Amino acid sequence: MHDKNRAIFVASFLTLIAAGAGFAIRGAILNDWSAQFGFTKSELGTITGGGLTGFGIIIILASLFVDRVGYRTILLLAFLLHLLSAAVTLAATPVFEMSGKGATYWCLFVGMFLFAIANGLCEAAINPLVATLFPRQKTHSLNILHAGWPGGLIVGGLLGFLFCGRGAAVTQLRWEIPMMFFLIPTAVYGFITLKEKFPLSEARAAGVGFGEMLAQFAAPVFLLLLVLHAMVGYVELGTDSWITNIMENVMSGNAVLVLVYTSTIMFVLRFFAGPIVGKINPIGLLFVSSLLGCCGLYWLGSITSTSVAMIFLAATVYGTGKTFFWPTMLGVVGERYPRGGALTMGVMGGVGMLSAGLLGGPGIGYTQDYYASQYLKDNSPKTYQRYVSSDPKSFLFLPAIAGLDGGKVGSLSEKKKKGESLTPVEQQDYQPVVEAGLHGGRMALKWTSAVPLTMAIGYLFLVIYFRMKGGYQVEVLHGQQPDGEEFTGGVEAPVE
Repeated sequence: MHDKNRAIFVASFLTLIAAGAGFAIRGAILNDWSAQFGFTKSELGTITGGGLTGFGIIIILASLFVDRVGYRTILLLAFLLHLLSAAVTLAATPVFEMSGKGATYWCLFVGMFLFAIANGLCEAAINPLVATLFPRQKTHSLNILHAGWPGGLIVGGLLGFLFCGRGAAVTQLRWEIPMMFFLIPTAVYGFITLKEKFPLSEARAAGVGFGEMLAQFAAPVFLLLLVLHAMVGYVELGTDSWITNIMENVMSGNAVLVLVYTSTIMFVLRFFAGPIVGKINPIGLLFVSSLLGCCGLYWLGSITSTSVAMIFLAATVYGTGKTFFWPTMLGVVGERYPRGGALTMGVMGGVGMLSAGLLGGPGIGYTQDYYASQYLKDNSPKTYQRYVSSDPKSFLFLPAIAGLDGGKVGSLSEKKKKGESLTPVEQQDYQPVVEAGLHGGRMALKWTSAVPLTMAIGYLFLVIYFRMKGGYQVEVLHGQQPDGEEFTGGVEAPVE
């Protein structure tokens, strides 16, 4: 690898480290936000979902013009927005002290939205950029590149385990400190971007017209792939937004390790996708992954004990299932619709992010609120009246429901964990509130498992469709297979 190419590749890799770390740490501090600002699960879901929504919108929009304005311009703009998002997010506590919960909600929402816009700009640029840098090893290089996302999740998850929440392994820091860790990789990629010269886009060099790219969207199979990738966003990123918060009720203080563990599985297994695809093709891999994802999520939602071994066995199944979704879907689009260039890949990624933001985060939060509040109402009506939120929230066409007040629940949990004496009423309330939270989280995971089950049906249809067409075939834009690439989503040789 040429030194210049290596530097630009490192910058691209670090954008995903920053995005993944920020995503994981945010999941680890949701309880801090709930306790400090009084947010319900639905409100937290909308804040986290807003970040993913911005990510998706910008990937799509940036894909329309990234090869016109150049990679360097896009990455510099992303760098500035990453810095701005940090400033806005850090303002949450003083905003709360001055203006209350409502203003703080919008402060965090805007901060997460700016962070996601920056991430979206990076994502729109780095995929075609790496393909341009290594035109004879696209899959190899892109697969290594996208290991940055789970790599960031691992780093952020470990920081969350060590320093976030009441059960922090080392010491609990104010949430602002770990949240700002993403500025370290951001500063490095910003410096490299300012220093290096970037190449022209591959799409511009190949002479593919914009109209030719747009024509790919008329293909029915491509439209089905878009729908399936929307489900991928819901089940993968939507669940990852919540998994630490949900598992906190079962593994108090250690819940973030579930995200770290599944991310490690994801990081390692992506290097072995190529040989698997060579045996069962990408659609077959996606079908098997969907079944594993369904089983893993339902299993996680069915665990009633605090057995760490059982939790991690279920997480292994879920983590293995979600590993191949995102990169393999992009690989299928690249193989079947190469004339779509960066536009089809950008729209595919954008749809996944939009689904995670508009449906996954809020939907899983809504489901938790519904089942937790209903459980508490049925089993302890007086406790329910004391802890129900005064601000009902709806989701899509579903009715507005009142979840549990995060501030009250957080205050009760904090007093218990600190060993402070509880009033007789608080002693009466504590166990029902804990059980309600457990029930809400479990039911949310069980309902979410229906999404990969639906995906499996869609992938099975595609398996049958391609078999009827004579088998899954790679469409080659220039008439020959590029050197060094046998499989979508994998590597042929050891990582350089």
